[in-house]
Amino acid sequence: MVTITAPAGAPTSRARARRPSAGVRRRRAELWSLGATVVVWTTCLYVVALWVAGGGVQALFTSRADLLNSAGRLTGLVASNLLLLQVLLMARVPLFERGFGRDGMTRMHRLVGFWSFALLLTHIVLQTLGYAASAGLNPLVQLWQFVVDYPGMLLAAAGTALVTLVALTSMKRARRRLRYESWHLLHLYGYLGAGLALPHQLWTGSDFTASAAATWYWWGLWILTAVAVIAYRVIVPLVRSRRHLLRVASVTRDGADGVTVRMRGEGITRLGAQPGQFFVWRFMDGPGWTRGHPFSLSAAPTGDELTISARLVGDGTSRLAALRPGTRVHVEGPYGGFTGERRRGRRMLMIGAGAGVAPLVSLLEGESYAPGEAVILTRDTTAEVALRTDALAGLVRDRGVRHIALPGRRARSGAVWLPESHSRWNGADALRHLAPDVLEHEVYVCGPPDWADAVLRDLRAAGFPPERIHREAFAI
Repeated sequence: MVTITAPAGAPTSRARARRPSAGVRRRRAELWSLGATVVVWTTCLYVVALWVAGGGVQALFTSRADLLNSAGRLTGLVASNLLLLQVLLMARVPLFERGFGRDGMTRMHRLVGFWSFALLLTHIVLQTLGYAASAGLNPLVQLWQFVVDYPGMLLAAAGTALVTLVALTSMKRARRRLRYESWHLLHLYGYLGAGLALPHQLWTGSDFTASAAATWYWWGLWILTAVAVIAYRVIVPLVRSRRHLLRVASVTRDGADGVTVRMRGEGITRLGAQPGQFFVWRFMDGPGWTRGHPFSLSAAPTGDELTISARLVGDGTSRLAALRPGTRVHVEGPYGGFTGERRRGRRMLMIGAGAGVAPLVSLLEGESYAPGEAVILTRDTTAEVALRTDALAGLVRDRGVRHIALPGRRARSGAVWLPESHSRWNGADALRHLAPDVLEHEVYVCGPPDWADAVLRDLRAAGFPPERIHREAFAI
């Protein structure tokens, strides 16, 4: 039997070989990023302009009650806009997914969520104090009157309670105590909270009804958000899953506590999946299939196959090991910008920890480079738990990748992303030793958030250009 292998430096996927040039892909990525940024800032500035046009600035200098009410209106407008943007970020709209990427979406989600919640509470306090000052009432009495006498306020109170629940369970300390499945279920109440909190403003808020421009904007944004959620979280995944008919092809153990699942379907290339991206997966294997779990591709997608790898650390990942060939698979995606689209450098430096190695392997399989131009450093607590070791061995053998495995417990000082056996190393010096020509390397980092933060600090200290560093954080 004669085995024909791809030439050194060529991507393993035929679909990747036909992709546009690096310059074209980079320009496309920059346009997506620009478009997403423009949308966010334009909407925020527009609602501030509505407040100014409605006499908001003048009201600040008339009386104490007007000052409180005007400031309350402004915080309410911005909070409402950010709350709807937060829902759009949760809706997996392609503009934001491709514009910000997974890690950017995580940071944006956290930032927008914090400010929308803080401004929502500030809006409630300021409006209560302002109306109470105008009517000469106790603020608590005024708050009660808001809830029971004003149209839509009872719904708004319920919505605020749900948004508060989501905000509290999203705090780091609370997240650590929650299973992913429980956290995800609670987080979905954010949709309901936004849906209940906003209608009172559409019905009675002066800044929402004072002009045709304001009315059209708010009703349009509310409807657009609702349509986006239904379309991108329900309809599109259902259509794609039905069209491609993905089924589990094989399930194999990967390392001491990992698993690799390969799935085959029809017309997989039409999904447009790229190495490094992730899907939200639902396996139709019995009760609990409705809970989706995000897993990155651990191999470059081929014409009919998608592959994921995961550590068995929870309910969602543990059931992967029990999957049977033929199980139907429902997918949402592909998502994320942790791809070769933004690549500028000729050389590649990949740094991954634990399950974060999986998307790096898929990138190495799908990208073009000459032998010796790609380096991957992998970190695991022990060598036995490492994922995708066979695939990495193939990349070393067939593509000339340099693989450096550094198992062991994390160092407690110095370069804390390295193992204790290398605790005396300076992190920046270690990175320059791996990749001396820092200006020629494209760097991809994937792993737990605090570990990745430490890697990024040393990358910057080593002189790697920020625009050449791409990060994917594995976290809720």
